Amino acid sequence: MYVEAVPNRNSPPAILLRESYRVGSQIKKRTLLNLSHWSPEMVEGLRALLKGGTVLPPGQQVINIIRSLPHGHVAAVLGSLQQIGLDRVLGPADHNRCRDLVIAMIVTRVIEPRSKLATAKALDPATAASSLGAVLGLGAVDEDELYAALDWLHQQQTAIETALAKRHLQNGTLVLYDVSSSYFEGHCCPLAQLGHSRDDKRGKLQIVYGVLCAANGCPVAIEVFDGNTGDPTTLAIQIDKLRNRFGLSHVVLVGDRGMITQARIDNDLKPAGLDWITALRAPQIRALAEAGAFQLSLFDQRDLASITADDYPGERLIVCRNPELAEARHRTRQELLAATERQLVAIQNAVRRDRRPLRGTAAIGVKVGAVIGKYKMAKHFAVTITDTDFMFARKQDQIDAEARFDGIYVIRTNLATDTLNDTDSVRAYKSLAEVERAFRCIKTVDLHIRPIFHWAAPRVRAHVCLCMLAYYVEWHMRQRLAPMLYDDTDKAFAETLRASVVAKAQRSPAAIAKQTHGTTPDGLPVHSFRSLLDDLATLAQNTVTTAVNPDDEFVLYTRPTVIQQKAFDLLGIKL
Repeated sequence: MYVEAVPNRNSPPAILLRESYRVGSQIKKRTLLNLSHWSPEMVEGLRALLKGGTVLPPGQQVINIIRSLPHGHVAAVLGSLQQIGLDRVLGPADHNRCRDLVIAMIVTRVIEPRSKLATAKALDPATAASSLGAVLGLGAVDEDELYAALDWLHQQQTAIETALAKRHLQNGTLVLYDVSSSYFEGHCCPLAQLGHSRDDKRGKLQIVYGVLCAANGCPVAIEVFDGNTGDPTTLAIQIDKLRNRFGLSHVVLVGDRGMITQARIDNDLKPAGLDWITALRAPQIRALAEAGAFQLSLFDQRDLASITADDYPGERLIVCRNPELAEARHRTRQELLAATERQLVAIQNAVRRDRRPLRGTAAIGVKVGAVIGKYKMAKHFAVTITDTDFMFARKQDQIDAEARFDGIYVIRTNLATDTLNDTDSVRAYKSLAEVERAFRCIKTVDLHIRPIFHWAAPRVRAHVCLCMLAYYVEWHMRQRLAPMLYDDTDKAFAETLRASVVAKAQRSPAAIAKQTHGTTPDGLPVHSFRSLLDDLATLAQNTVTTAVNPDDEFVLYTRPTVIQQKAFDLLGIKL
């Protein structure tokens, strides 16, 4: 039996219950009942019954959602990790649980950085915070397994970095290197030491770590050092890594002026046969000017000049002057001088007041030292302290002498001009900003490497390596998602808008339009990387049953929005 709608000229179609039967070789049908007076709902219910379905009582819910977990951000990050082949770099998928747990920790670090205990809870099926554990098929997870996976990652770090270097570094390429530090919680790790804090956490133990990046800013390797390690002393290990582990006989190492010092050039870079690009410190620049190597008046009409100097044999010095930088430094100096004077005047008033004046050379000196140390203006003030008085005055001649070099910086390299011209040498040094961007993402913006709670040195190294691998995934995702982010997708055209490589980098009109209007050219809202992940997280993985088969569970995904579909299309991921 079946339900058939029969056209009825200008009247509504007749709804008939019919039965088909065979007479010899012919198939015939007969009408059993006229259903034209039935409601459409009753007709469809009967039609479903005749097809073997089940009709539910009115008001009963057809589909029941047993559980709903955020899934879109998992699909985006895990899919990107697999597309760039990082899962294969970590090792073959031969039932290696440690490898799968490391992948889960990398994805979690990108999605929402957590402690290892919180990560274990987020992956466990009973307390899952997303679909990640189910997608990877991890089952029950506890923090001890994650610590074991960290130990496994520490053992694999050398092989992982070698594989990444083979992908992104070649002989003759530029290699960017810089160091940073992160503060530590606790006093049990031998790596944690007091040192120069870049986090403004004085008195906190810290570790130092150095990142090697390709010329485009893609991270390749990371190394952890004791917290009291000076920046230049980390260079020898990186050179050994480049030469012996990565097998690169010739690269150009780009490092800042505090990293590649004369001692490191003589003791590490030259013996290894590596080229370098760095910059001179302020005292070295003043010494060059005083020796007549260049004249400041030279930059009245130009902002870049290549020179040589006897103190730097076989090297090329590129002197640059940025007027905007000069103005900014002048303004900053004046503000610091004024702030220092205000507080010194307050101390002077405390010394000279009639009621309970501040007395004693030591007591006054402590107050004065705290002020000039806070603003680092001691070199610009002449201070006289006695038991009963305090006087100060600006060293205007010294201030003016320092101001003459505002905006001046000197790039130093041993590369010949025909190998890398002046403009490209300056641009290469400025590309260190890509490493700074990596540090910002790893430390604060996205991945939150700090604070660090691990005690064992191998696990601290593995934790830092894990953060580097998470940034490796994020870096590739940012490249593909750039049209939806505030990132500039037309940097080549933006470069043509700069009057000189010395001038401040410009944003392209397309990037300015995105920032101004908050929409992409196709009308979608512009996102930050973090807000886009949050948007993707609203695409859910639902565990569903039906009223017809309540014991049969299946997975049903919510339909992606236009924004989510655009993101998946850019990432090349099919749901």
